[in-house]
Amino acid sequence: MTASISADPASPIADPPRHAVRRVEVWSRQDRDDARAHLAAREARDAGLPVASVRSAAVFLIAAPLDPRQLQTLAEELLADPVTQHAVPGHAEPHSDARTVEVHPQAGVMDPVAESTRAAILDLFPTLSPQQLTVRTGQRFDFIPSSSTSLDAGALDAFAKSHLGNPVIEDFFDAPYVPDTFPVGRPYELQITRVPLRGLTDEQLVKLSRDAHLFLSLDEMRTIQQHYESLPDKREPTDIELETLAQTWSEHCVHKTLKSTVRIASDDAESLHIFNGKPGCESNADGSVTIHNLLKSTVAAATFALRDQPTEQGGKGDWLVSVFDDNAGVVKLDDTHGVAIKVETHNHPSAIEPYGGAATGIGGCIRDIIGTGLAAKPIANTDTFAVAPPDTPDDTLPVGVIHPRRILEQVAAGVRDYGNRMGIPTVNGAVLFHDDYLANPLVFAGCVGLIPLDRCFGDVKPGDRIIALGGRTGRDGIHGATFSSAELTDTHADEFGHAVQIGNAIAEKRVLDVILQARDHEAGCLFSAITDCGAGGFSSAIGEMGEKVGADVNLDAAPLKYDGLSYPEIWISEAQERMVLSVPEANLPALRTLCDAEDVELADLGTFGLRDEHDRPQLRLNFRGQAVGELPMSLLHDGIPMPTRDATWTPSPTAATPSLDGIDVRDTLLTLLGHPNIASKHWVVRQYDHEVQGGSVVKPLVGPMQLGPSDAAVIRPKLGSDLGIALSNGVCPWLSEKIPGGDSYQATLHAIDEAVRNAVCVGADPNRIAILDNFCWPSCDDPGSMGTLVRAAQACHDGALAFGTPFVSGKDSLHNQFTTEDGRLIAIPPTLLVTALGIVDDVNRCVTMDAKQPGNALLLVGETKPQLGGAHITDVLGVPGGPIPAVDLEAGARNANAVAKLIAAGLIASAHDCSEGGLLVAAAEMAFSGGVGLDLTPPAGSSSLATQLFAETASRYLLEIRPDRLDAVLKHLRASGTPFTQVGVFVDHADLTLRSPEAGHLFTTPLDELRDAWRRPLDW
Repeated sequence: MTASISADPASPIADPPRHAVRRVEVWSRQDRDDARAHLAAREARDAGLPVASVRSAAVFLIAAPLDPRQLQTLAEELLADPVTQHAVPGHAEPHSDARTVEVHPQAGVMDPVAESTRAAILDLFPTLSPQQLTVRTGQRFDFIPSSSTSLDAGALDAFAKSHLGNPVIEDFFDAPYVPDTFPVGRPYELQITRVPLRGLTDEQLVKLSRDAHLFLSLDEMRTIQQHYESLPDKREPTDIELETLAQTWSEHCVHKTLKSTVRIASDDAESLHIFNGKPGCESNADGSVTIHNLLKSTVAAATFALRDQPTEQGGKGDWLVSVFDDNAGVVKLDDTHGVAIKVETHNHPSAIEPYGGAATGIGGCIRDIIGTGLAAKPIANTDTFAVAPPDTPDDTLPVGVIHPRRILEQVAAGVRDYGNRMGIPTVNGAVLFHDDYLANPLVFAGCVGLIPLDRCFGDVKPGDRIIALGGRTGRDGIHGATFSSAELTDTHADEFGHAVQIGNAIAEKRVLDVILQARDHEAGCLFSAITDCGAGGFSSAIGEMGEKVGADVNLDAAPLKYDGLSYPEIWISEAQERMVLSVPEANLPALRTLCDAEDVELADLGTFGLRDEHDRPQLRLNFRGQAVGELPMSLLHDGIPMPTRDATWTPSPTAATPSLDGIDVRDTLLTLLGHPNIASKHWVVRQYDHEVQGGSVVKPLVGPMQLGPSDAAVIRPKLGSDLGIALSNGVCPWLSEKIPGGDSYQATLHAIDEAVRNAVCVGADPNRIAILDNFCWPSCDDPGSMGTLVRAAQACHDGALAFGTPFVSGKDSLHNQFTTEDGRLIAIPPTLLVTALGIVDDVNRCVTMDAKQPGNALLLVGETKPQLGGAHITDVLGVPGGPIPAVDLEAGARNANAVAKLIAAGLIASAHDCSEGGLLVAAAEMAFSGGVGLDLTPPAGSSSLATQLFAETASRYLLEIRPDRLDAVLKHLRASGTPFTQVGVFVDHADLTLRSPEAGHLFTTPLDELRDAWRRPLDW
């Protein structure tokens, strides 16, 4: 603790010694709501603390040579809004029995509010030198107890560290905090470090890899050792050379598991039939199958097969502009523009610091779009989160694990703040719940961009300058790429706190503005190539750009956030908001002019184009005039020994299909509507701006009151055109091997089918849908886990070909498991997120899922099968589900095309996919979203009524059709061979009535009751 400064709120700020740290608090006026304080009070009471109320203030700590009048002006006119706030110099005295908690970012942690405040102060006082000004911020909370009993200090401290901040990146104080001075870094003294590697035993190589956070395999360490032993001078590697190899060869950067050769075996020979005759697969004498380069033989093979097919047979031809070749995939929108799309994972950082992890996840994905070709303009974001149930008891949390509700709140806030501040709408996503996401939450962040077709490719030229734009380099994010290859444990926050990054969306927006101006410059594009500075920092960005031409890098030219960074830290730091460009020297003055106008920092780090005496591309790293590292590009990019992995897969026994006779269907419906995986996610959705940029056509919530769950989003990329793009997703981890009879092959097909269905329901053309894969798996060092990954990859191949949906990009995260303090392993369910981007030919023909008017018929398209494995009804009833529903790929593609043609012809009033919860849940959602009653009668059939209502068979749609269009719809469906059944009619009252063909009327329930059951569970 440090002593606090006391001051009379009405007095002017005293004149302390020059450059002393002055404190200003900004409070809400008494008659204004203090949202931050109200939230803290509610959470404190929920945690059992006797809190009556909370007051909060923003704290600004400022060191600058400002006189009293300037400081007063700063406090009252810049820091506080005079209508809603008032500034207090020093600190206001708290209520007599209140307890104060303050939260301040730790030294060296990015503080975006402080950065923006500092820039505003320099604008306010132009004579002030940047070197004379330092700003830090914090938050103050005053907790007033609800009784005469004072708040327990220990309980309040524990609450603060779990709800008000994160000890990984923030410090906590129990009194107003002001330091005498701010900590500063000490200048770094150059000392080139060489790491003894030659002659080490295998055991010593493994230990070095783990202790140095390289996370390389023994084979990889041996390869590096052999390289240095083969050098003529027999020298040892420098530390920066090892770090460069570790980053470049990390799972995150090279995807070595998915690119490995795999030998899969199974006791059930029939389970291997899916590999018969497939690309890259060969059968072995012992019954096993060898797959050469898993990714190339499955995901990529399907894409290239679709690309190369004749157009009349469904080939994608030149519609696929760029796939698996850049930071994002690109498909053709029209004759002048393409659409780029990328989805990233940011799981491990989000487990340690959810807000920063999610914010930098979406920030990094936005930079992927900016760094595609010669720069795309970001036009939309997506996000998907997977966490444990929010009602998980506190006393069940393993050591080192953040509560799942806190994680969900913070990851949503991270994506919200970054996207909203950059002016990019967040339009599509999902939230998943499963017990085994407890220690490994999953955060998927996606971005879509618009790019001119003549700017889709860049090419680094020898002699171009290596230019870094944007944020300064600090220690944040160091070992982020290699960290993603590690299994988490109860000590991960302590060991890998340095891998946490905090983003600054405003800084990235300025960088974006400069890059788009440089791309569209009147003299032509000012740069030859561009990439983002993401995982691995400069190491990955410059290393990848210079692969064919070499690079000569001066690390001391990189602007730093603070003194004291060593040359390896500068090279591998993953500090945010940085882009690397290849710029012809003649274009540098024009680029500098743009940067100066937008207040973007430009650093010239050296030259692309360096070759050794044998004319081979070389990477040389210099610091203060000395070479600190030198590596052949061939070793970096082609030297990694690709592994051969063993995989096994044994089908788990399947329980018999349960009998659902006798269940209360109405109560079951209400329970299902409140299941976390089905219930409304409006609490998350409404935090996002999905209107900014003006292109939103179909929004995340639809219906007259915007209460319904949209199947997909539609945006108009070019406001002068009626062309649109639909964004949707599919993910079915509850069908994985975590349940009896689960199968990642079928779970993956369901995910593809769902993503396609969702896009089709809003008007996308199924013949122009591109998809992306994001694999999040437990450790694939386990052959059983590897076997599930192989089956999922093969399903990607089979599903993509069947639906005609090429994969254009993807990402994987393959070490998502956690070892508790007592040695228990918590592994996530194998989870594959499939994201779909579909072209909408005319946004005026788009439909939404909310019911439109009484008198319209409700049709079920697709066949319901009596298979309940993985269905949500089995979860709420606590019974095994029997076999999981197999996806009929022929039926899935046929149904999608039939429905799409009906929507394009304007024959459909509303459309909704029939998925989680089954027919009754989907129909109820349509009714209460539109505020139109429904009389529902499922068809009589061989399966029970409950199975008809609650099975989650794939490839089914619910369509609302006006009476005067019904005959045309039925004629089309019959001609296409698509099964359908009329299951209801919308009526002129506000109830849902369910009837049985055999028993007649079963129940009638008000739509308001259904809507409330759906909205209440996550109505935070």
